[in-house]
Amino acid sequence: MEHQERIGRRRLVVGAHYGTRDFIVQRATAVIMAIYTLALVLYAVFVPSLDFESWRAFFSFTVGALPLGQLLATVAFLSLAWHAWVGVRDIWMDYARSDGLRLFLQVLTIMWLVAAVVFFAQILWSL
Repeated sequence: MEHQERIGRRRLVVGAHYGTRDFIVQRATAVIMAIYTLALVLYAVFVPSLDFESWRAFFSFTVGALPLGQLLATVAFLSLAWHAWVGVRDIWMDYARSDGLRLFLQVLTIMWLVAAVVFFAQILWSL
């Protein structure tokens, strides 16, 4: 019993400490994506014709001078990218045993996600 108490008082904490923060990020981004997906589904259900102009109207929705449709879509897509980064990074950390391979895969993942965000922004913000 005394041995357990001694360990508890002098606990050595090591590692990158990603656990709690990443758990919260995964849940928060999932909630954002779920809410945005629900908005898309409701829009698709209640709009009579889903053509280019109706989708353009959805994404171009403004409140005053604030492009709310584009901002909400951007927040949802950034949440998707961050959610994907945390998940894929964890996969690389768990299954890529070589440090060099893990770093290479993580850099490729970052490049792919940044390219996807840039491509998304070019398309959405050119409306």
